[in-house]
Amino acid sequence: VHNDWAPLGAKRFRELVEQSYYDNAKFFRVIKQFMAQVGIHANPQVTKQFQGQNILDDPIGVHSNSRGTFSFATSGPNTRSCQVFFNFVNNAYLDREGFTPVGEVVQGMEVVDGLYSGYGEGGRGDGSDGRGPAQGRINNLG
Repeated sequence: VHNDWAPLGAKRFRELVEQSYYDNAKFFRVIKQFMAQVGIHANPQVTKQFQGQNILDDPIGVHSNSRGTFSFATSGPNTRSCQVFFNFVNNAYLDREGFTPVGEVVQGMEVVDGLYSGYGEGGRGDGSDGRGPAQGRINNLG
């Protein structure tokens, strides 16, 4: 975790780790040659506690979304909360979109590379079509 890359994001990530937030959380979105995303708590009540507790964006351009870095996912400006994604490849174009890397994998990238990516992407997201992440359902059920 690099405070100099993203001080606000680094602080939030450390807080979440110290609170064991990511314990038992599953990678729910894994896209080959792109990224793997995690950050919905295994207990839906804990997920609800973090709704609306967004942090402000860090400045962009300090470090790029290169292979092995991880950044918070967003749904727009100043909407970072708990979900992070790990870059499988150089995704520098994400820098311009406001995704500021918070840290990097320094050992064990082969574990990230080995995450199962067979569920696909691009579905309706509600799970009804058997494709892509059903984030709403994961939020509700853990």
